[in-house]
Amino acid sequence: MPQEPPAEPAERQVQASAHGPMPGTDPMESVLVIRGEIGEPNLPHLQQLPARGVGSDAIGRGAQLLEDLAVDLQPHGWRLAAAPGIDARRAASALRTDVNVLADAIGAEETPGSELKIQFPGPATLAANLHLHHGERSVSDHGARRDLAQSLALGAVRHLQDLARTTGTRRITVYIDEPDAGAVLNGTLPTASGYRTLRSVPAAEIRGWWGELVDGLHGAGAAAVVIGADAEPGTWTTLATTALEAGADGLGANAASLTVPGWELVAAAVESGSRLWLGCLDPESNPPGVVDAVHAIRRPWRQLGLPDAALGALVLTPAAGLAELSPAKATAVLGRLASYAEALNQVRVDG
Repeated sequence: MPQEPPAEPAERQVQASAHGPMPGTDPMESVLVIRGEIGEPNLPHLQQLPARGVGSDAIGRGAQLLEDLAVDLQPHGWRLAAAPGIDARRAASALRTDVNVLADAIGAEETPGSELKIQFPGPATLAANLHLHHGERSVSDHGARRDLAQSLALGAVRHLQDLARTTGTRRITVYIDEPDAGAVLNGTLPTASGYRTLRSVPAAEIRGWWGELVDGLHGAGAAAVVIGADAEPGTWTTLATTALEAGADGLGANAASLTVPGWELVAAAVESGSRLWLGCLDPESNPPGVVDAVHAIRRPWRQLGLPDAALGALVLTPAAGLAELSPAKATAVLGRLASYAEALNQVRVDG
């Protein structure tokens, strides 16, 4: 039977969170940093450690969620296969380890938080990066991309339920990461030969993939489902509209790439109850101080006529994963985001 989603908190507040990738190879060290810097009232995430090598990359890991579809690794990348290859088995083992380590850490906490955020590549991005047996991208074949989307929708539900059971977390937010959705929509992905580009996929088809995935996750008890697409401004607004039409509870975007039409779409979404996962800190640069960051975030907010009371719709994130940083720098980035969230919550209350 479909599960009832956890009750919504009485009042939304600004939270800090991050995307999956973290530096290093020790999952417990990563968990302790994440939960130490952006634990409750913020939104800690399930770690991903690409430095462990093949299988801990985003696509290899995301492919482990596929139901009744297997992958192996070839020189040109991950490929759909009849049975899992050794690298796929490593990916599955790494994911199990990360979940179990997270559960151990939560179990050892005196007052464990009630929220968790997980992230994985969406159907457009997986179809763009998983190859068919002859080497072409799966997105080139209508039947293959349909099967991928259906398989991911089923496997994502299983992943969510496994996490809830293993960690005991009551409220799990799912972030569907779609960095290649813009290229899929615009038809700019190169073919295997590199001499031409693949045909574009209509927004209506992408909406169908996302809708099936969102519906399944909602039915399995996800607290919220967010879709983040990294694309050119005009394409982003199309994808954001498509995501909302598919039933997403929130949108992901980087502040630096949002234009006026993008912010206007965000404003309408926020007024309708959606959340904005805002990439507001470039991990590679020196982070701004709290006062400067608060001003930069509130400026477009005020220009759109949104009240400070609506700032609770924000979840603040880095503009990218943190895997390329030193552990100390990654820790500092998470801590700075938490300080931004705290300051904005003070503005929200005072306003």
